[in-house]
Amino acid sequence: MSSQIPEMPPSAAHVKADNASLGELLGDVTRDLSTLMRQEVELAKAELKQSTSRAGKGAGMLAGAGIGGHFVLLFLSLALMWALGAIMPLGWSALIVAVIWAIIAAVLASTGRKELKQIKGLPQTGETLSEIPPTLKPGEVNR
Repeated sequence: MSSQIPEMPPSAAHVKADNASLGELLGDVTRDLSTLMRQEVELAKAELKQSTSRAGKGAGMLAGAGIGGHFVLLFLSLALMWALGAIMPLGWSALIVAVIWAIIAAVLASTGRKELKQIKGLPQTGETLSEIPPTLKPGEVNR
């Protein structure tokens, strides 16, 4: 008894590889890669569309929350003005609330300005681009 594995008939891919020319095989590979790239681009488009839709919904909800927060601050400011108006003239209480908001705005503006001055642009991208060999830069003649 010999335990030989029965020979399987060659698959369609094996038959094609045995009978096709190198040019035909390379053409098939090129076509398959082109199809794969088109499919990947379509997948990226679909994912981008879905992400954009979600981002739009999220941005809309954040805008609504910002408007709601604005009204909360407005009515709290009015409540503070009326509360102070119970112990002093209403005009002075409005002025005090306005000065409080002016101080808050000045502090936020100063802090924001400091943060913006610390922005360095795209330092890593600039460094990477400067490392591109001159032979790869378009429009330059290298000898």
